[in-house]
This record gives sequence, structure tokens and C-alpha cells, in this order.
Amino acid sequence: MIEAVCFDLDDTLYPYDPCNEAGKAAARAAARERSYDFDSDGDGDHGDVDSAFEAFYQRGRQDVKRDLTGTAASHERLLYFKRALEHHTGRPQPADALALGGAFWDGYLEAMEPFPETLETLETVRDRGLDVAIVTNLTTRVQLRKLEALELPPLIDCLITSEEVGQEKPASVPFTLALSRLGVDVADALMVGDSIASDVVGANALGIESVWLDHRGVGLEGVDTDGPYGTPDHRIESLGAVTDLL
Repeated sequence: MIEAVCFDLDDTLYPYDPCNEAGKAAARAAARERSYDFDSDGDGDHGDVDSAFEAFYQRGRQDVKRDLTGTAASHERLLYFKRALEHHTGRPQPADALALGGAFWDGYLEAMEPFPETLETLETVRDRGLDVAIVTNLTTRVQLRKLEALELPPLIDCLITSEEVGQEKPASVPFTLALSRLGVDVADALMVGDSIASDVVGANALGIESVWLDHRGVGLEGVDTDGPYGTPDHRIESLGAVTDLL
């Protein structure tokens, strides 16, 4: 019998891509305000600025991913901009890194909206007497801000981030700590997420029933499920279908 449903957060309860693009646009605007010129090598049109800023952003991101993959900090945009600015200027730029990192998350959060079925799904799960946990990678402060922006706190019983446990999904600790806090056995839980590598593999390895949210409709033939834990127990294309599995 299912007693708890664990959900991933990013690209599971809300669409990630529009928020990420909004965050980068806000950071780009903040960089311009601080006199960083990202179209000096082009003809000055919007596309050149976007391309130059994207290269700047990706330089910092690649540095951070190279050094910190597998940690919550590997997703932190403040670090991306810190590294990018160091490459761009040849020295640390603390005030500018803080400004661009803050602008990114402000723009990201302003663009956040839940998927159409998110609130109704969580309410249905709670109405059926089941616990709701969020098990997510990334840093705690950022994920708490996202929950507030989505107005989700009244609908969840537990939040576990990879930062607070020191390991990212698919490691077992984020899942087991969430279920331990809820007092629920792995055999009595569902894990719902959009990532095969993080959510499905992590759940299957522990014996948690896994639900892959394939909201892009690519199907299992379109993803890599190699390995003993890569095939989800269930595949759904909309979050509302979770309630049919309870």
C-alpha cells in the first residue's frame, strides 16, 4: 500500500527551460547595467549579444561542472558567474558575480509557474491521506525559494535537498532520509521524476516504485536506460496520471 509519494522538483512540478532562459536574460541585463559589453565582436544585433553572453555563461558553467559534478554546488549559478567573470576579466569580481547571480535567480523565480496539473495532483495525494516529499538536487536556499514561488509549502510534508545530505540523486541517502522522516518504508512509496538517471535509477536501486514523468513524450526508446535500474516501473506523460497509480 502506498503511504507516501516523493516528487522531484525541477522539470517535474514546473517547466525548467522557460525559467532558466528568463534567469539568463535577467543576468545578461544586469551585466549590461554593469558595463559588460557582449556584442563587441559582432555587429551589435540582438543575436550577437545573446550568443556572446551564452558563451560567457557556458565558460563558467563548464568550469564548475568539471570541478564539482556530483555536488549540489555544481548547479549554483553564482559559481557559474564567478568563474565566468574571472575568465572574462582576468581577476575576481565579487560585486559583479553577486549581482549577476542574484539577477539570475530573481528572473528565474519570477518566471516560475507550476505545470497545469501540479497543484491538483498534490492536493489529491494529500486528500487521500498520503505524505508528500520533495527529493531534489541543488542547494537548499534556492530550492526553498522555488517552493515559495510555486506556493507549495502547504502541500508538502518533507523537503530533502542534495546539499543537506552531501550526495546527489541517484545516491540512496536523499531518498532514504525523506522516507525515514516520514516513517515510511521503501516498499510503500512512489518516486516521481523526469530524470531516468537521477530519479528512476535512484528509486529502483532501493526498491521504491518508480514513475518516470515523460512530459516531452519521447518514450523509453528515446532515452538511455542502460544498466540494471534504468527502466521505470511506470511511464506517464502528465503529472495528473500519478493519481491513477495510487
